[in-house]
Amino acid sequence: MIHPLILSGILLYISGAAGFNTLKLNITVKYRSSGIIPCVYDKQHKENRKYLCEGTHWVTCRILAYANETGQYPITDYPDQNIFTVRWDRLKTSYYWCAVEIGGYSTLDAGYYLYLKVQSDPDVSVVSSSVSGHEGGDVSLQCFYTSGYQNKLKQWCRYKDERCYTVGRTDTSQYSSVHISDDGRRSFTVLMTGLRLSDSGWFFCSVGDLQVPVQLFVNEPKRAVANIPTAPPSDSETDMSTTQSSANRNPTTSMITKVFAVLTESATTDTGPEEDKLHFCLSQN
Repeated sequence: MIHPLILSGILLYISGAAGFNTLKLNITVKYRSSGIIPCVYDKQHKENRKYLCEGTHWVTCRILAYANETGQYPITDYPDQNIFTVRWDRLKTSYYWCAVEIGGYSTLDAGYYLYLKVQSDPDVSVVSSSVSGHEGGDVSLQCFYTSGYQNKLKQWCRYKDERCYTVGRTDTSQYSSVHISDDGRRSFTVLMTGLRLSDSGWFFCSVGDLQVPVQLFVNEPKRAVANIPTAPPSDSETDMSTTQSSANRNPTTSMITKVFAVLTESATTDTGPEEDKLHFCLSQN
């Protein structure tokens, strides 16, 4: 195996066994807290087995967990996003490796290492490691830093394409608009407007050489359900409904009423022989 040059705070993006690119990241986390570390990989490794390893050198690192297996450090693979995540509860300050198995013992696995810095009062932090918004809406969050990082460069960066935004406003046709404002004391605010579904994914707050991962969820907008008012029934409809209801409650009365109506109609329309005679006599007179 190759012994990579160990440089504190370098995160190597998985681009295959033959080459590595650098992002220069140090991830800070709060002591005894839980959270998630995202690990990105090239799309050609969707079907490969993923794992987390601890140690300064890859050749001597200790495998802590494999993806989609139960254990102390749950790893979940998201092939459609080219990301697998590691959930931690007790990780300590150390070097860790996000790795992908490539083949047999003679084949170099693809991977990168990151430096995880655990502090009781982190130099860079966020209130929540995830934020959410709706398509077309806005979302904002605060990134906090200690006084020692007051004059350091502040950025909001996207994991998948390494695109970073600095203080000020940035408008793009591909993504939502991003506005970053620094209060100059202990925090800077990130405001994303005109959210798109494609904005969903992992970002990180960056201050100087320290970073904190943040996951953004963009949901489809809520659709209002229109209520169509119902017109009240007319007086005639109410009378008909009442009559019909009454008849249904007393079928005997309904039957008698129908028979009486038939007999009355027959009596008024039927003309027999006696009535014909009466008309004849009257005409003779």
